[in-house]
Amino acid sequence: MTDIALEIILHNYPQSPVAEKVRIAFGIKELSWHSVEIPRLAPKPMLTKLTGGYRRTPVMQIGADIYCDTQCIIRELERRHPSPTFFPTSDAGLMWCLSRWTDGAFFDLAVKVILGSAVDGLPKDFAEDRGRLYLGVDWAKGLKAANAALPHLASQIRAPLHWVNDQLSDNRKFLLGEDPAAIDAQFYHLIWFLRGRWDKGPTFLSEFAHLERWEENVAKIGHGSVAEMSPEEAILRAKENEPVALQATDVLDPQGLKPGMHVTVSPDLDGGEQPVEGEVVVANCNTIALCRQEPDIGNICVHFPRAGYRVEITD
Repeated sequence: MTDIALEIILHNYPQSPVAEKVRIAFGIKELSWHSVEIPRLAPKPMLTKLTGGYRRTPVMQIGADIYCDTQCIIRELERRHPSPTFFPTSDAGLMWCLSRWTDGAFFDLAVKVILGSAVDGLPKDFAEDRGRLYLGVDWAKGLKAANAALPHLASQIRAPLHWVNDQLSDNRKFLLGEDPAAIDAQFYHLIWFLRGRWDKGPTFLSEFAHLERWEENVAKIGHGSVAEMSPEEAILRAKENEPVALQATDVLDPQGLKPGMHVTVSPDLDGGEQPVEGEVVVANCNTIALCRQEPDIGNICVHFPRAGYRVEITD
């Protein structure tokens, strides 16, 4: 394995709020990384060649190890680059619990507000893609319902923003104090999303003076040092290297997952997405990692979180 196997590659596109979360995380860690720009809409053949079918944004690649979902990305960045830490206080467990809200219910609210407010102006292909991904099979009805419920949805966002604004009222720089943490990136991407993609976002957010000050502090962190990379170069990196994930299991795993089992992994919701198939390498409370072979590349290990993902045993 060569030194270039340690290069961090992020498959993303500039407008993605979830990718912005990871870009800020790179800034917190003061990391150098490569950006591969992927299409906003499926199909994404160069990406799914690496992931085995997973099409969400972003995906992190280090050599022949592929990390899907920002839970997995943040954990791996902390493991490989522990300083400066994403967890500057003793509250890591609470931060992970809170991130399930920022990535789940709060993100769903933001999506409904943004898509619902723009329903009449959304390009048809974009509306169908994101509607199906986030609102289910009856996505068109869901968009209309979100549009009709905009005042209610905004009220559901406004309450927690008041809580966070109060948290910041002691003039702390970041959510936990003077040092940025993973939760700053995990919450910031939602504010970035609302401000940039909702026509009423800037006015809506102007109510929260402490939150806006915090938002400026997070933005100043930046994205670390980035260089562009082509999809072809990223695939070559995977081809030139072998996965580094070592077999590991958990004797208390509720599904009895063990290395060597054949499984599929997919987000635990009906977004119409293709499951990823492979052989279990790692299975524990936080992670499920699959080994798969891709023609013209070789062995690839694809990592997912357990929280929020469904694992189905296929043999």
